[in-house]
Amino acid sequence: MKELTELAIRASFVNCSKGAAQRLTVPHLLADLPWEDLDFLGWQDPGAPDRSYIVAEHSGELIGVELRRVGGGGGRRRSMCSICLTTHPSSGVVLMTGHRARRTGDTYHTVGTYMCSDLACSLYAREKKRVQRAGAPEETLSVEEKIERAKTNLAVFLDKIL
Repeated sequence: MKELTELAIRASFVNCSKGAAQRLTVPHLLADLPWEDLDFLGWQDPGAPDRSYIVAEHSGELIGVELRRVGGGGGRRRSMCSICLTTHPSSGVVLMTGHRARRTGDTYHTVGTYMCSDLACSLYAREKKRVQRAGAPEETLSVEEKIERAKTNLAVFLDKIL
């Protein structure tokens, strides 16, 4: 992913008002992020723990979406992220829901998917970040295939929001 500016991030949001996009907390020290290892910029709002954001290139455009975290995980079960397919303890995966960008006339105005709670899918796909997986078989896909799979899964989710 190419490095983004705060202005570009704020202008990219498609499922919240312009005012809300101006008020959201953008990550500090954008220049220090590992942009070459990111397929999308994802972060949790420090002032609103139930709110997260994703900004990604999608169909040639920069798209930002506001997401709500549903539930906090817990328990002893393991869960899998729908984007990078990393298996975490249940607290490591949360349901993220977002309003659709345009209303389509139906009664379903939000969509959701299960995602890594730290939104580090790009780093998990690149094996830069790992989860302890006692007894779980290792994947046989190459890192490039894992990256492509995560990009495809994110694109499917963004298509649903758009």
